[in-house]
Amino acid sequence: MKKIFFGLLLIFFVINGVAFAQTAAPIGTTIDFGSALSPQQLSNSMQLLLSISLITLVPFFLISTTAFLRIVIVLSMIRTAIGTQQTPPNSVIIGFALFMTLFVMTPVFQDINSSAIVPYNQKKISQTKAFELGMIPLRKFMFRQTREADLRLFIQFSKIKPPTKFEEVPTYVLIPAYMISELKTAFQIGFLIFIPFIVIDLVVANILLSLGMFMLSPVMVSLPFKILLFVLADGWNLICRGLLTSFR
Repeated sequence: MKKIFFGLLLIFFVINGVAFAQTAAPIGTTIDFGSALSPQQLSNSMQLLLSISLITLVPFFLISTTAFLRIVIVLSMIRTAIGTQQTPPNSVIIGFALFMTLFVMTPVFQDINSSAIVPYNQKKISQTKAFELGMIPLRKFMFRQTREADLRLFIQFSKIKPPTKFEEVPTYVLIPAYMISELKTAFQIGFLIFIPFIVIDLVVANILLSLGMFMLSPVMVSLPFKILLFVLADGWNLICRGLLTSFR
């Protein structure tokens, strides 16, 4: 009986295996080159891919060529000078710096829109020409903020012919010169911000030392007085006024 059962089971698997082998169809591996892209379509696709890749660099470009760099450094230094570790938080500082940047750069953006974006949307100029025209107002803004010594430094190391006018300065030379000029200006403003708060720290530390309170942190004691000074002096108004007037 057992032999008959195993014999039937073996016949069943053999029949199923043969049927599967007969019905299984091979996977097609042919490649159709008839629908390949034409050179023009391939060129357009590459341009689209390159444009999408360049979009990721837009934030870094805006940070490096606008007023954002100076503003965000000054706002960060205010927080450090007062002694509040995470107040205002980074998101608030960056958001405030963005809107301040938009306020400062609005005339520049309006010039870019009228001279480059509008003609390009009306199909009057090419994409390359629109980029060249759009860079002119931005370059003028950067040139006004850039110190001559910083610009001369990068011109010297770029080994180009010394330009005689603004239009001859390459953009790749102007941007780093503008950035270090912005860093220097931001640190100068930050130094002036630190002075009154350092005075408060010194006064509080001397008072605690004279009272023999060695275990009490002067930073914790001086923090309320620094916040009070900043509020009474209308610090945010003064900082915004100073930043707005610092741009030429």
